[in-house]
Amino acid sequence: MRLSLLTIALFSTIAVAQAGETPAPANAKVYFINLKDGDTVTSPVTIRFGLSGMGIAPAGTQVADTGHHHLIIDDKIEGDALNEAIPVDEHHLHFGKGQTEASVTLPKGSHTLQLVLADWSHIPHKPPVMSERITVNVE
Repeated sequence: MRLSLLTIALFSTIAVAQAGETPAPANAKVYFINLKDGDTVTSPVTIRFGLSGMGIAPAGTQVADTGHHHLIIDDKIEGDALNEAIPVDEHHLHFGKGQTEASVTLPKGSHTLQLVLADWSHIPHKPPVMSERITVNVE
């Protein structure tokens, strides 16, 4: 009985660990080209996505060392969420056609922004390719 529980625990851990396993090169970086932490902007704001060490491919296209951008607004992706598909909502914008910039409408006030590159299935790479979280102030 003890061995069976150990075997079940081992296999269930392996199944969970397999999510988010698309590898990313160690030197891969995603960043904001035209924004920096503390910038004051007007809405809509054009956001340009930078990427080095990897290429862009549309969602659904499974090619090594590629992914597509996701813009995280006023939220974070961390912990177990890094092993799951990024949600689709007003805080998680998907650019699955391979876009490298977007015009985004943000309400007045302070907002955090972060770029996350994800694989063909919208799951962050391993290791995650994420920008620093920045704060912008919308006038």
